[in-house]
Amino acid sequence: MSILADPSPATPAEAPVPVAAEPPDLAALAHEVRELVLRMGTTAHGTHVGGSLSAADVLTVLYHEVLRLRPEQPDWDGRDWFVLSKGHASAALYAVLAQRGFIDRAELATYGAPGSRLAGHPLRRLPGVEFPTGSLGHGLSLASGVALGLRRTGRPGRAFALLGDGELQEGSVWEAAMNAGHHGLDNLVAVVDRNGLQISGSTEECVSLEPLGDRWRSFGWAVEEVDGHDLDALRAVFAGPPDGSGRPTVVLARTVKGRGVPLFEGKKKSHSVRLTPRLLQRAMTGLNARRAR
Repeated sequence: MSILADPSPATPAEAPVPVAAEPPDLAALAHEVRELVLRMGTTAHGTHVGGSLSAADVLTVLYHEVLRLRPEQPDWDGRDWFVLSKGHASAALYAVLAQRGFIDRAELATYGAPGSRLAGHPLRRLPGVEFPTGSLGHGLSLASGVALGLRRTGRPGRAFALLGDGELQEGSVWEAAMNAGHHGLDNLVAVVDRNGLQISGSTEECVSLEPLGDRWRSFGWAVEEVDGHDLDALRAVFAGPPDGSGRPTVVLARTVKGRGVPLFEGKKKSHSVRLTPRLLQRAMTGLNARRAR
């Protein structure tokens, strides 16, 4: 039909075209996650600052663009499941849960206090937390079991697990990797926060992990390697449903421990820190200066 022809009359009951929601400002959200982590580090016992900051960008992308969630209905059957295997990075998890509305932001001030739901490692009683974690090396097994259960019950969700690179020295991780590869769990995504440091020092000096990508491939996994602080690259690597390859996916996110705060970047001592008022001010100044560049 010619574009000059009279158009067909509009149907009176025709529904209006919905206006697309503005995409989230991931950079601003990730910056806020880091601010909240630092503030939680001022509580009596401090927090695991370095690993929380290195994982902040990954968690921001997952919780604001990737995971299918209903904060008002945490146990929704159609949700994606997330397991924080590196449970010591709980402060970053609590920050994104507060941003998404699973918990009130004011509750973040109770981090680590006696009786608080915000323990040093996640507790199941907190909305949005699927499993209590903290014993390193267990999270991938939990996520693998979830992925298998979702498949067998015909549910559409995916299972995600965020692991620290130091915990890859636990044999249970590779048992889970072998099992997931064997079962072809393409609804399973593991993310490794590859910041190269653990509490004892460099991962490669403690127990060498490289060539890390080849090790995962040998267990039948699809491997993606990405800059774990590049929000656009993270968005791209997590985009879309499983590709039907019949393989689980691992994302090796190359990160910097303490990222965003020059005082802590790339330093083993940032693993666990209690921030005094003066230290908080220095950390915040560095964080804001880094963002302004």
